[in-house]
Amino acid sequence: MGAGQLEYSYSGAAPAPRPTMEGMLWSDPENEPPKELRDTQDMLRRLGVLMALAMVLAMIVIGVR
Repeated sequence: MGAGQLEYSYSGAAPAPRPTMEGMLWSDPENEPPKELRDTQDMLRRLGVLMALAMVLAMIVIGVR
């Protein structure tokens, strides 16, 4: 095969190696969102629960009338 030609997988070429954890360093930062984003997510989660409870209460009040 000449230079610059590709060998395709159907011709018997081995698949490309997959990335592994071996190249990672222990000092790599954790994949966590910043504190402000975590606080906002917590607030939105609580707001969602409050809205769900308010809807259930509204359905009960409407059903009683």
